[in-house]
Amino acid sequence: MIKDLIIFVLKPFSFLPALAMMYIIFSFSAQTGVDSGNLSYEVSHKIVEAGNEMLQKGLEEWEIDQLAYEIEYPVRKLAHMTEYFILAVTVSFPFYVYGLRGFPLMLVAGFICVAFACGDEYHQSFVEGRGPSVQDVCIDSIGVFFGIICVRIVCWTLLAPARMLERSRRRRELRERRQRIKFESGR
Repeated sequence: MIKDLIIFVLKPFSFLPALAMMYIIFSFSAQTGVDSGNLSYEVSHKIVEAGNEMLQKGLEEWEIDQLAYEIEYPVRKLAHMTEYFILAVTVSFPFYVYGLRGFPLMLVAGFICVAFACGDEYHQSFVEGRGPSVQDVCIDSIGVFFGIICVRIVCWTLLAPARMLERSRRRRELRERRQRIKFESGR
């Protein structure tokens, strides 16, 4: 009784990570085009610097700058995909907890995440130096798809032993019921 009450009270909090992720994405989209571009370039620059150190390439600073500039676009798009991968995980998991499984989970979580991506791109049309992009919605949708698939695989894998035990328990109960009926009808 108390366990059920605690679960009933705490279950809605499972949506908080999704709301936090939506806020983070919205905040990134509120950055001006210049600020967003600078952030992408800084991340790209750090990636190239780290690669230079790990691989001991000995690149000059101008070479690092050039490589950072070259990978900035893919890094930006990968960031889009990663944001929406995380959003899909944080949206899918609570629905899974509430019992939504399989294709309906993919539809509901996918619709929410892709609708948010569309709304986010629309939001960017009001930000200086930014604009909406159908390509970004498609890239976001790829991240959403992989996030939902990841949740399904992880939950299915982790919950498989519990499902097997439950099936075994139901079969045993059914066998015992059949034996009881057979025994009682034989009297």
